[in-house]
Amino acid sequence: MPIYEYACDACGHTLEALQKLSDDPLTDCPSCNAPALRKLVSAAAFRLKGSGWYETDFKSGNKRNVADSGDGGAKSETRKSGDGGGCGGGACGCKSG
Repeated sequence: MPIYEYACDACGHTLEALQKLSDDPLTDCPSCNAPALRKLVSAAAFRLKGSGWYETDFKSGNKRNVADSGDGGAKSETRKSGDGGGCGGGACGCKSG
């Protein structure tokens, strides 16, 4: 659930509110009761609850990172120039075709 920052244009009070994405934005300032709250643009803040959120947290011993499977996890894909895949055939406007 995201944590949103708000500021009151009337009194300057700032606050953070834990809200669902579907919740309507807050409008009334809890400090002065004026309907002058606005959302601030800030870094995303959210709370991760429960176990298993970050695979490498609190590892001990010889535990291996699941994402590191030894092959780099990358699969190569061979494409021919001009096969309808966008760039490479000049379809995107570049001069590589």
